[in-house]
Amino acid sequence: MSNPHSRETSGSPHLSQDYMETPLVVTWECTQACGLTCDHCRADAQPDRHADELTTAEGKQLIDTVTDFGSPSPILVFSGGDPLERPDLFELLEYAHTAGLRTAVAPAPTERLKRDVLERLADTGVHQIALSLDGATAKRHDEFRGESGSFATVKRAAEYANSIDLRVQINTTVTQRTLNDLPGIADLVADFDAVMWEVFFLVPIGRGADLEQISPLEAERTLEWLYRRQKEEDFRLITVEAPHYRRVAQACTDSDERPKVGSTGDGNGFVFIGHTGDIFPSGFLLIPAGNVRTENLVEVYQEGAIFQFLRKPNTFTGRCGECQYRSECGGSRARAYAACGSPFASDPLCIYTEQ
Repeated sequence: MSNPHSRETSGSPHLSQDYMETPLVVTWECTQACGLTCDHCRADAQPDRHADELTTAEGKQLIDTVTDFGSPSPILVFSGGDPLERPDLFELLEYAHTAGLRTAVAPAPTERLKRDVLERLADTGVHQIALSLDGATAKRHDEFRGESGSFATVKRAAEYANSIDLRVQINTTVTQRTLNDLPGIADLVADFDAVMWEVFFLVPIGRGADLEQISPLEAERTLEWLYRRQKEEDFRLITVEAPHYRRVAQACTDSDERPKVGSTGDGNGFVFIGHTGDIFPSGFLLIPAGNVRTENLVEVYQEGAIFQFLRKPNTFTGRCGECQYRSECGGSRARAYAACGSPFASDPLCIYTEQ
């Protein structure tokens, strides 16, 4: 899952691929079921699988449709909930591998995540696994995840994955509770030999709506710190729902050359499929644009109205619509929607908006 969310807007001067036509990443929330009750859960995951989840046959049809995007094909991420709750997960992964897709899996750190499971993931051609780490110590992480022993599970999984050449990505959510842990988590990312650290800036949806967010000033300083820390490490760092990272990186560099940094763009290089087949611009921007059971994913991504508008930063309102960085940043559309009820409003986490 090399650089799975990084993208540049279609009007960006450093565009390397036309994400108007083909997303870099398709994420499929293949189940909502999960044994954990994490405080920040976007999916508001439940103990049991939903009765109307996509079936195995529908999952294979979705995989076939992803290949229709052409070459280079998107990376297909199996997320949840916990993908390991699906008994047909390995059948679906094998089908995707045979179809020529690169796949990644984001398993929950539960007792299901054992050595034999990681071996099977590697054997089915999985390119990368994403493990969540939200505390610099076992106590801090386990409290946030709501599960005793979760930290130890993540550590063991990372160590064994590395031993079988299964690439590891670490995901971390930034909230007031995790903010001061970031330096320690960065140390652990390096210790775990992760190839990537994906830093999610909280969007207040699902159970995450009850968590305390950081301020725009704290976000700005955090992004500056992340950029400087990344330059010291071997792992790649990308941000999710913090496209300000590109602006901050440019301000932090001493070179005239535009720094290459990764940050997500809802609906622009990224598309999300819910567990019952609904198509969304991202897992944090839950405005349905169709359903894979009745509509073609490729057509919805390329021609759907919400996707079209999200790729036109000149249509944004408020400070984001006026900002000189709107083409390379544009703000988090998901956070704007969660805070203001409009995906085209200004991102309240940006310090420019506050000014």
